[in-house]
Amino acid sequence: MILALESSCDETAVAVFDPARGLVGEWVHSQIALHEAYGGVVPDLASREHLSHFGPLLQRALAAVPAEKISKLAATNGPGLAACLAMGLSTAKSLGLAWGVPVVGVNHLRAHAFSPFIALHAANPAAFDAEFAKLLPHLGLLVSGGNTALFSIDGARRITLLASTMDDAAGEALDKGAKLMGLGYPGGPQVEKLAATGNAATFEFPKAVAQRSSLEFSFSGLKTSLRYQLEKMAPAEIEQRKTDLCASYQAAVFNALVRKSGLALERGFVGGADRPDEPTLQEPAHPADHGPPSSVLRPLSSEYRSFGLSGGVANNKTLQAELAKVAQGQNIPFLRAQPQHTGDNAGMIAFAAWAEREAGGINEAGMGLGIAPSLPLAN
Repeated sequence: MILALESSCDETAVAVFDPARGLVGEWVHSQIALHEAYGGVVPDLASREHLSHFGPLLQRALAAVPAEKISKLAATNGPGLAACLAMGLSTAKSLGLAWGVPVVGVNHLRAHAFSPFIALHAANPAAFDAEFAKLLPHLGLLVSGGNTALFSIDGARRITLLASTMDDAAGEALDKGAKLMGLGYPGGPQVEKLAATGNAATFEFPKAVAQRSSLEFSFSGLKTSLRYQLEKMAPAEIEQRKTDLCASYQAAVFNALVRKSGLALERGFVGGADRPDEPTLQEPAHPADHGPPSSVLRPLSSEYRSFGLSGGVANNKTLQAELAKVAQGQNIPFLRAQPQHTGDNAGMIAFAAWAEREAGGINEAGMGLGIAPSLPLAN
């Protein structure tokens, strides 16, 4: 079994993964309440929280799975806050020395990339490799507070970065917009809650700054547009129309994500030589269903065999529905990470430590492992 530790930012997390069964258990300590008063994550406070809570979480994990059953330790070694990453990695190394088991480093972003497939494995662990192969090549969209990226996973499970943001990430744009409107932390969920009862057509915000033909994202001009709009309104009017502001602003952010994803699917997979030979693929599950796909469909214009959504913003119901329509238009399955695997979590770290196949995807330097705060999704 693999015991994983995650501490890249403000969540302290531990998980145990059994390749024959799936995730045996997951334990998380959230720091949201601590950082809420500051309107964002304070690195020094976050690292101290990790130091205080890894012990109790590990005690709970080892009460469920004895140490002698752990054959590998995995820890997030990047990207993330340096002091926070160091807490998890040093804890993993200490346990590795004490138990005499290998320690590997997992790329947090690559773990997000694999997270939509955790449910597929849980449904039938023995058949996972065969079922996963049917879904490759895969187009993935990673949307979080610090990252926005389109990537592909080919038949050999190699990840290729297709596009990223030129400035702010989508989640960052939502958080900054929420702050401008005087909402609480974290901002994204607050915007989603108010947007649910608002009219997205009320205010006109720029739908995209990057070139329409490019897959790259850009959101910096969007929050500037929101600031100019708010400056034209009296405080009472802002409060009265806040639901419409949130709905319109969120729609502008998601428009870029949906449109660029659709463009990537239309362009198709570039490394076609690595895709499986079988021409059929499975029908997408309903957007609200976390289970594996079923029944058979043929792809339309896209060579991709599945489309996935991961990262913290993947919990947004509106975004899920819009992207599910994009996948449906291409007759390919839409897979999204389960809610517990969208934010910072150790479950996806443990799963990635097992599912990765690309050379260099997992850092096997053992006790020589170091942190990499700016580690990219792919070279």
